[in-house]
Amino acid sequence: MGRLTLVFLLVVVCFSGYAVAQDRTFGLGVIIGEPTGPSFKLWTGSTTAIDGAVAWSLSKNNALHLHADYLYHNFSLIQVEKGKLPFYFGIGGRMKIEEGKKDDKIGVRIPVGLDYLFADTPLDIFVEVVPVLDLVPDTDLDFNGAVGIRYLFK
Repeated sequence: MGRLTLVFLLVVVCFSGYAVAQDRTFGLGVIIGEPTGPSFKLWTGSTTAIDGAVAWSLSKNNALHLHADYLYHNFSLIQVEKGKLPFYFGIGGRMKIEEGKKDDKIGVRIPVGLDYLFADTPLDIFVEVVPVLDLVPDTDLDFNGAVGIRYLFK
């Protein structure tokens, strides 16, 4: 399977919920860590969302990092005085195209994090830890971790 085909499939997965969730909030911002780059989040329901990034992996070898995740948010686990602080977890996919390497890495992501939604400002900030099980070209366990901020559009 070629790189272009895999990128196309990843984009389709990222935006597959858009038709269902046109009246939901969409967030656009940046993720900083491993990986670093533009990030989005599309709410598909009151507790579910699709997030993703087209970013750069700065570990060992420079690489283009593409990922998309389906997330579930638990709003009742952590109560805050102002705003909302859901704990979230999910499952997704990652493709990592490393500079100077012939084979791309393709794997499964299992993100776990916290997402603070401000009460009076259309922003959210998040922190996440993500075990990644690469399946192609070899099976390998990796970890990603990042913080981020997004502006929320209606």
